[in-house]
Amino acid sequence: MPVFLTMARSPAAATVACLLVALFLVMSSTPAAADGYVKYKDPKQPINERVDDLLSRMTLEEKIGQMSQIERANATTTVIQKYFVGSVLSGGGSVPSDKATASTWQKMVTQMQKAALKTRLGIPIIYGIDAVHGNNNVYNATIFPHNVGLGATRDPNLVKKIGEATAHEARATGIPYTFAPCVAVCRDPRWGRCYESYSEDTRLVQLMTSNMVTGLQGDVPAKHPKGVPFVGGSKKVAGCAKHFVGDGGTTRGLNENNTVLSFHDLMRIHMPPYDNAVIKGISTIMISYSSWNGIKMHENKFLITETLKNKMNFRGFVITDWQAVDRITTPPHKHYYHSIEETIHAGIDMVMIPYDYPEFAADLVSQVKKGQIKLDRINDAVSRILRVKFTMGLFEDPLPDPRLAKELGAQEHRAVAREAVRKSLVLLKNGKKGEPMLPLAKKAKKILVAGSHAHNLGYQCGGWTATWQGESGNNVTGVGKTILEAVKSAVDNDTAVEYAEKPDKEDIQKAGDYDYAIVAVGEAPYAETAGDNQNLTIPDPGEKVIKDVCGLVKCVVLIVSGRPLVVEPYVDYMDALVAAWLPGTEGQGITDVLFGDYGFTGKLPRTWFKSVDQLPMNYGDKRYNPLFPFGYGLTTKGTTSQN
Repeated sequence: MPVFLTMARSPAAATVACLLVALFLVMSSTPAAADGYVKYKDPKQPINERVDDLLSRMTLEEKIGQMSQIERANATTTVIQKYFVGSVLSGGGSVPSDKATASTWQKMVTQMQKAALKTRLGIPIIYGIDAVHGNNNVYNATIFPHNVGLGATRDPNLVKKIGEATAHEARATGIPYTFAPCVAVCRDPRWGRCYESYSEDTRLVQLMTSNMVTGLQGDVPAKHPKGVPFVGGSKKVAGCAKHFVGDGGTTRGLNENNTVLSFHDLMRIHMPPYDNAVIKGISTIMISYSSWNGIKMHENKFLITETLKNKMNFRGFVITDWQAVDRITTPPHKHYYHSIEETIHAGIDMVMIPYDYPEFAADLVSQVKKGQIKLDRINDAVSRILRVKFTMGLFEDPLPDPRLAKELGAQEHRAVAREAVRKSLVLLKNGKKGEPMLPLAKKAKKILVAGSHAHNLGYQCGGWTATWQGESGNNVTGVGKTILEAVKSAVDNDTAVEYAEKPDKEDIQKAGDYDYAIVAVGEAPYAETAGDNQNLTIPDPGEKVIKDVCGLVKCVVLIVSGRPLVVEPYVDYMDALVAAWLPGTEGQGITDVLFGDYGFTGKLPRTWFKSVDQLPMNYGDKRYNPLFPFGYGLTTKGTTSQN
């Protein structure tokens, strides 16, 4: 019976009713509520309980906001607060200003984070960036060798140190989330992303994946539940294993194309690195643009939900690639409403929508309200995102730490990069007729350094450096030494070092008294589809430089590239041949080995083919007739023991 009726009937009843109301109010206003206690803000509570508490307080619009990742250029205070944006990213080359300092990056992230913290529930954003070989978008960052070079080191402990240094340099700029590591198993070097793969060999990719993940995120505690994300403190970052799954196995190595494989072979070749990443507590996994047997990965519920989430027990969040929802259809963005439905049903949790976030939010809200997408699916996605944010400590420490700014380009990180360079170099040929050419003499009278890659730091670093596609020139990174600069530092003060990017044959003949030549040629920078290459020849004028210089002067040739190139027609011209991959900023790592301070130890992470007609050709194939086999690499002894 309503209280007001009881109160109206008699004074005694009214008194009892008042006491009951008072008691009810006391019971409903617990001490915790009275002092403003909110469970999800309490770091002492179990993460799952914090997630459930916060989720229970959220509107549908707030949940969909958490599922949205937008581009930095659009992330104004107004946009973040209006759309309850959960994540922001920098696309390749997207920076707050030209040559921005670590402090400038931190200031930008802080402004965005403060906007998020002022929303009704105060959920912090998670800012992500492609730190794939160091914090490579950022000026003055240390640029490490690309993954193909790290595969050549066969040194998992070194890879872990690189992960740690990359995490520190990301945190130096206020960024707690990196879209790394790429754990693709590249089975065809014609693929434009092959340099992002550690190897063609699944086991080697697994080994490097495990150590890069722990370097970025920290070592998972003993008995840590498989699949539960882990980030070990304020100097670590959330990682992202990518691109799930089979992107390295597309037909003819075409980027974003179709991988034709049985489920057994997909699981055998391409899936194991993801399992390793999940075991090591990877926070997020990014889906590939590619297809598996004709089905776009971004709408493949069997692989994303049933396999990754349910069977492999992944408990972090699944994120799309850049505008990937649009690219399910041809042309892109056609039937966008339906594409959203397909990807969310498939198991996507966070959607990288750099520009179309208003349309995405409106469409997804509509689909949930119409019952086209169940609220349970939305709750699952948001729970996973919140779990990662709580695990990272973002609710307790959402703002960048100014004390970490000094970590950007730190000397100790550059020392690790230099070590990685010298361990990544693979010696493929050393001398003619049994007479070794290497190591080179430091006290030579006169030497020639030649080629397009001898004095070009941008070429040395490759794609995903400063910008998406990479750049040419020596003002790309702010730190580092070119091969030419490293040579000048390594040789005796009395040695004359002459440099010619495109040496003239007649000038070489006139000089006539070079002790030896160092020729550095290879690929110009590229990324993704722009790097797809069906012939893999050395770009002009590299072949001519090799013939002209090595035909007249005793020479060592450095191939600076993201993959093996066609070199068989020119090997006889060379006295020595070195695969230098894409070494990054620390050119002195090359001269450390060329001049014998350290020995050559690198082993091929990829089969070096004779002709592209042999491709795809990988270690273990029935027809295997390479120029240099997987695992090949001559060794030399240095005067200094390897670190």
